[in-house]
Amino acid sequence: MSTSKNVQMILNAAITSLTSVIPVKLDILPPSLIVQPYEQKEISVLIGFTGGIKGRIIIDTTVDVIDTIGQSMFGMSIEGEMVESFTGELGNMVAGNLCTILEKDGLVLDISPPTVMTGATKFYGFKKAFKLPVKLSDGRFLNIILTIDDE
Repeated sequence: MSTSKNVQMILNAAITSLTSVIPVKLDILPPSLIVQPYEQKEISVLIGFTGGIKGRIIIDTTVDVIDTIGQSMFGMSIEGEMVESFTGELGNMVAGNLCTILEKDGLVLDISPPTVMTGATKFYGFKKAFKLPVKLSDGRFLNIILTIDDE
């Protein structure tokens, strides 16, 4: 399968995964190509993947958005040390669900454990990257960044 076909499959699976994992109304905006470096402002989770294609998925957002998602899922505020822990778990849920969706379409991926990053961080070292902005019903955003290492 071509890289562009795989990228489209992964972006579509990411949308399906997000909308099934996160019980908040989401408005998925059109993806765009991004260049190095990608700069995060507050908090993100990075999960690498290998198999049919090699790259990373990054969920980049804010602590407030993490709290909103946590409250919608568990009925409680996400604060303190729980912010980083829940951010990693959210990444695991989204990436794991994404892999299950893709496997049904014939694209098998293995994922790495989540890496949570806080504060301003710049990401380098990717050949291609796509940003999928996701708007929550309250107007705040999270971004799904898909980096591709394969050519």
